[in-house]
Amino acid sequence: MSDLGDWFRSIPPITRYWFAGSIAVPLIGKLGLVSPVYLFLWPDAFINRFQIWRPITATFFFPVGPGTGFLYLVNLYFLYQYSSRLETGAFDGRPADYMFMLLFNWICIVITGLAMDMQLLMIPLIMSVLYVWAQLNRDMIVSFWFGTRFKACYLPWVILGFNYIIGGSYRWLPNRRGGVSGFGVPPASMRRAAEDQQGGGRHNWGQGFRLGDQ
Repeated sequence: MSDLGDWFRSIPPITRYWFAGSIAVPLIGKLGLVSPVYLFLWPDAFINRFQIWRPITATFFFPVGPGTGFLYLVNLYFLYQYSSRLETGAFDGRPADYMFMLLFNWICIVITGLAMDMQLLMIPLIMSVLYVWAQLNRDMIVSFWFGTRFKACYLPWVILGFNYIIGGSYRWLPNRRGGVSGFGVPPASMRRAAEDQQGGGRHNWGQGFRLGDQ
């Protein structure tokens, strides 16, 4: 345990708290201490019900399950790896600047999430940090799975495709209702549970009858 504690304390401070929150909040939802329904970024609940905590919890929460556990662990690794590299590299000795960059990225992602119905913001924020690192080190040769090597400027797009492949049912193409689903959208079962709890904003007026029916 002491080795694990030493490793955790060696993580740069901002990355350490972000990493810890990305473990603690999904664990709280998984254990049922707080219903996951209250952890997503639902635009109606945030704007009309003043549930102002949702952009924050949606940044740390991820619905961990048999079909999403590997995707979650891989992105936790990306968070640790590339946020640590940025914090100790380009932003070394400038924690306020790194915090400002994260805050700016987060605000942009929240606005996009509200506009495009993205209820989970964990992976988009991780991807934004990875993109910044890749642009600052765009000519560096990086290694990926199966021995593939390429310039760092292509890494975000490779990982985007990687997330698509291992994400299973997670899609990020526009759906028929005009929203955008994907690594920013929870599984359908959780969306149905939330709609049942909130009533979906609709009232059941009955089926009615057509003219001529007896």
